[in-house]
Amino acid sequence: MTIQPRPTRTIPKLAIYDRMESQVRSYARSMPRQFTRAEGVWMYDENDGRYLDFLAGCSTLNYGHNHPILKQALLDYISADGITHSLDLHTEAKADFLHTFETLILKPRNLDYRAMFTGPTGTNAVEAALKLARKITGRQHVVAFTNGFHGMTLGALACTGNAGKRGGAGIPLNHVSHEPYDGYYGPDVDTAQMLDQRLSDPSSGLDAPAAILVETVQGEGGLNTASPEWLRSIADIAKRHGALLIVDDIQAGCGRTGSFFSFEDVGIVPDIVTLAKSLSGMGLPFALTLFHPELDQWSPGEHNGTFRGNNHAFVTATATLRHFWSSDAFMEDVKRRGNYLGKRLEKMAEAHDLSTRGRGMMRGLDVKSGKIAQRITSVAFERGLIIETSGAHDEVVKVLAPLVIDDDLLVQGLDILEDCVRRAYEPAFVVAAD
Repeated sequence: MTIQPRPTRTIPKLAIYDRMESQVRSYARSMPRQFTRAEGVWMYDENDGRYLDFLAGCSTLNYGHNHPILKQALLDYISADGITHSLDLHTEAKADFLHTFETLILKPRNLDYRAMFTGPTGTNAVEAALKLARKITGRQHVVAFTNGFHGMTLGALACTGNAGKRGGAGIPLNHVSHEPYDGYYGPDVDTAQMLDQRLSDPSSGLDAPAAILVETVQGEGGLNTASPEWLRSIADIAKRHGALLIVDDIQAGCGRTGSFFSFEDVGIVPDIVTLAKSLSGMGLPFALTLFHPELDQWSPGEHNGTFRGNNHAFVTATATLRHFWSSDAFMEDVKRRGNYLGKRLEKMAEAHDLSTRGRGMMRGLDVKSGKIAQRITSVAFERGLIIETSGAHDEVVKVLAPLVIDDDLLVQGLDILEDCVRRAYEPAFVVAAD
């Protein structure tokens, strides 16, 4: 079965975006529609076109659009005139979230973290983590990794590898080195050992770091996946060299890899963890920096933000945790879907001599060419499937379907993707792309 969005027709009101909105917009260029509503795994445009969402707000909508339980919790709270904005004042909504997060997420995993409510986006959480690491250690340097992405504000951007993103800063981005991620030089080169050697050599030119900042799966960098052994080595290196280990779980966390935190099955306990994206459960801005209690050495107000008290996000986040994370059933279901997704992508890869990336429900197909990847996603959109790319050259077609997607719809979307991949490798197109 093929999803059939209605044919595109000229919509005069779209001209407002060209006239008024900055050229910095990106997703709208490859998906030139005006969307009007969304429900579950579907988005609808004003022509009543229907699109299966395999982007999910770049993993912000792990539980789909407008999940009825989360929506009702928010509606009830608003109807009761609940506090909307509170800076960092105590509120019932915040207390409920903290209690639920501690009870359902931290304690079952034997994790002891303090929660710091930063500004509302992932980059705010990363900035707080970097600042705290530098404050605790008295050092400036941070070790980040090739193809890493951590945000667009200056501190987080300095840790980001992408040249196009970094170029927008307009100033030098200092005090960070980008060391090779796991597999950067191929499977036979141990890049963790290389980092350890450089940090152990006083003549290497690599300053002792305040922190090592890492993603277990590089969401924007091409779904590169670090092995458990490599991550354990990095954690050991951080400890031996007096650096704090920061895991950026903004895209890979909240269930995307099959567990709430992406590092749970790896055997490491980061000093600091950053969360955002799907933390609120339904797309409301909400970011969190977690750290061990002994690291909580902030002075009051030393790091703050006007919108660190988003009570609407507290409400939906609490409802999310209670509904999805009160047992292992949801996590097991995500793992099952992730295994199926991996098998389907492996089948596509074998058919065209390609490779797959990622783990859990955070996977993609490396098609080796940004042009081919763009062709695949464009044809998919024409057929009613929203899907995007990642990687240094946008060469990885990235599947970020909502974690709650029904099995039949996951199959349907992957059938469309498989056909689009096949069409993209037809001889006429390959010659044109070359």
